Amino acid sequence: MEFAPICVYLVISLLFSLILIGVSFLFASSSSLAYPEKLLAYECGFDRLDDARSHFDIRFYLVSILFIHHGFKHNIRV
Repeated sequence: MEFAPICVYLVISLLFSLILIGVSFLFASSSSLAYPEKLLAYECGFDRLDDARSHFDIRFYLVSILFIHHGFKHNIRV
């Protein structure tokens, strides 16, 4: 029972984060309906090809983290 406060803290933090994510999605979906200009073509005149919240390949993220890591590593050695 010595880990009970940690478990309670984890459950509360998980619930709080899920509530915040849910509220943000509610506001995001209602804001696009309130401003129909956001659904129009961009200033260049081209229509949108895909949703801006499309899936991002994790490999690009990992490669960027590697570049940042090696950049910091070389700057610290100097």
